[in-house]
Amino acid sequence: MSLKKRGASLLVGAGAITALVATSGTAHAADPVEPGGIDPSLTTINLLNINDFHGRIDTDGTGASGKAFACTVVETRAQLGEDSTALLSAGDNIGASPFTSASQEDLPTIQFLNTLGLEASAVGNHEFDRGFSDLTGRVSQAADFDLLGANVYERGTTTPALDEYSIVEVGGLKVGVVGAVTQQTPSLVSPQGVSGLDFGDPVEAVNRVAAQLKDGDATNGEADIVVAEYHEGATEGDDLTTLDAQVAAGGAFADIVNDTAREVDAIFTGHTHKGYAWDAPAPDGGTRPIIQSNSYGDTLGQLQLGFDEETGEVTQYSATNVEVADPTDTCASNPTYVSASAIVDEAVASAGELGKKVIGTVSDDITTAHNDGARDNRQRESTLGNLTADIWLDALNQPGRGGADIGIMNPGGLRDELLHEPTGDEEPGEVTYAEAASINPFANTLMTVDLTGAQVVTLLEQQWQPEGSSRPFLKLGLSDNVTYTYDPDAAAGSRISSVSIDGEPLDEGATYTIASGSFLIGGGDNFTVLAEGSNAKDTGLIDTDAFVNYFGARDEVSPDHRKQAVAITDQPSELTAGDEVSFTASGFDLTSLGSPTNSEVEVFVGDDSVGTFPITAGLIQGVPTRNGTADISFTVPEQATAPAGSAADDDGTASQVRLVASPSDTEVSFPVTITADEPTSTTTDPTTSTSDPTTSTSSDPSTSTSTSTSGTGTSTGTPTATSTSGTAPGTDDDVTGPVVETDDTTPGPGAGVVGSGLGLLLAAGAALAIAGARRTAGRRH
Repeated sequence: MSLKKRGASLLVGAGAITALVATSGTAHAADPVEPGGIDPSLTTINLLNINDFHGRIDTDGTGASGKAFACTVVETRAQLGEDSTALLSAGDNIGASPFTSASQEDLPTIQFLNTLGLEASAVGNHEFDRGFSDLTGRVSQAADFDLLGANVYERGTTTPALDEYSIVEVGGLKVGVVGAVTQQTPSLVSPQGVSGLDFGDPVEAVNRVAAQLKDGDATNGEADIVVAEYHEGATEGDDLTTLDAQVAAGGAFADIVNDTAREVDAIFTGHTHKGYAWDAPAPDGGTRPIIQSNSYGDTLGQLQLGFDEETGEVTQYSATNVEVADPTDTCASNPTYVSASAIVDEAVASAGELGKKVIGTVSDDITTAHNDGARDNRQRESTLGNLTADIWLDALNQPGRGGADIGIMNPGGLRDELLHEPTGDEEPGEVTYAEAASINPFANTLMTVDLTGAQVVTLLEQQWQPEGSSRPFLKLGLSDNVTYTYDPDAAAGSRISSVSIDGEPLDEGATYTIASGSFLIGGGDNFTVLAEGSNAKDTGLIDTDAFVNYFGARDEVSPDHRKQAVAITDQPSELTAGDEVSFTASGFDLTSLGSPTNSEVEVFVGDDSVGTFPITAGLIQGVPTRNGTADISFTVPEQATAPAGSAADDDGTASQVRLVASPSDTEVSFPVTITADEPTSTTTDPTTSTSDPTTSTSSDPSTSTSTSTSGTGTSTGTPTATSTSGTAPGTDDDVTGPVVETDDTTPGPGAGVVGSGLGLLLAAGAALAIAGARRTAGRRH
């Protein structure tokens, strides 16, 4: 039972006080032993610990995960008996939770942990997801366990804002549990929710409270044993698999290991979702245990301490992580398990009803890429993947969020489709809460990380997976402000030809903030460059919640059938006026349900249309596979124009080649330098310089989801006059500022793009400022 709350005093047994005073408030290093190997002459206590549980009472809609965890706790507790065991936590018990718990504001999880007998917990950063008032109000009132944060202070003071410690009676001993949360919490949650708080050094706070609990003064709280619960832990990294490597790397975890005071007998950690049970060096020599138990209730930390009643010291310990296993027949008759299991069943049933809630509508199917009638072709771009990346970017750019530049989505995270036809009792086009949750079932939190432009190029390169991977290519979903070209036949590391962000060329030296789920930001699916980025932050926002919020803010969401990546072989970088240029472009078509087959592509050099070329439908094998091919050949105009603001020097004029496919409006571009040919006195017959302007392609947006018609162009294309209509290049009145989401889907002019070849333009001293080539019509979602 918990015996200590902040501001209260506690008297401990005379024998314990005598022992504490005799040791002058110090603790000494203990000896590690195998589990179950504590000397029987010592008083043994059994501390069970969790961290980063994140509401995982149900991960698959059946409640099996919660029941397995409950049984493991019950059976591990039984090893030494109820009186000799306590269940503790290093924080993040709630927040970033799956649908069953999150949809009910995590109340089922709190009740579940109450029933299992959780006695004290450090607060994690996710306990602040809904703000400090929610933590100290709704959450604290629902929890039977103490919520501890010794390093959380009222703003501008050293006055504790939360309970600093709790005294838990275990096996007749007083165990002081001191909690602290990562000092980075303000950057991990909404700033408004913690605006009245300061987050101090967690080690300093733990040491201050531990000294108090060991000073022999019964009026300010005393403990026989002190354990620290840090919501902070060892960091990620393939080269950081040992305690020595972690300490050598420095940082918050090294501070915990090196600087936690000798009064602390054992250290529990969390936050980083790692699993370890290490023998850490103790200040007075020897070792003490430091433990973290993965996350999501996958394992249960078990620490047994052997306490010498005569010396008042912990002299032995065993530390391990117990794998969570399926429920046994023994559990079925245990009252604690039965009660916890009933909470899970009730939560699952309630979530089933909540899942019927309609959150929005779709105008048509929005799906993953399909192949021969099967969904989930992860090599291909999809309407659902790109929409999801848009949603992540939108969520992180809402007021109170940190902001981001690019949204990305891993294809394997999309586990269902958004279909227009109803799957239940809903009307056609209606999307339910359960459908949104089924698309994003992993309850990843949304994170951000900063990458340089060069790293963004590497990120796109890493879609080609390492040799030996089960899938040779994984196509990232990208927010609609990103387009790129690539050469599928180029060598690894040089496939990406050009990249455009927000209608501007990617700057390889600039910094871009990427928004995605925690799995991908952590380097999942071999996108390792994301783990190498800087300033990684966990927003605390669950992917499903972001999905629901996006739909709730819109009357209707429509599929966007524009491809954002097109393959180009023999992509030119330099053009000479009057010369013939040829290259092949492929991969214009999506394979998501309802996507049109493109029939033609119009090509622009700068602001001049140089022809419309037929797209031959059909599958192109390779990595990645793709659909739709166009052989493009044209003569570079003698008086080729460049986008407004382009620079000219001795090496030529910086410009761009832009491709716009119909009827999907797929659009990509790449940078070129145009060199003027020797001037001649030849006068061009105006009747031959351009074709009938009516042949210029400008797709009606209403055709974007209709069945396409075959093109009638020839292999050399149909030249078209420089357009002067509102849909032609360079006629947007030099619009500047952010892209505005509207219902107008008329394609605005494209933008110059640049990727790994950016150095070409920089070396020429050309400033590719493409005002008037910026999209003015936002995508419809």
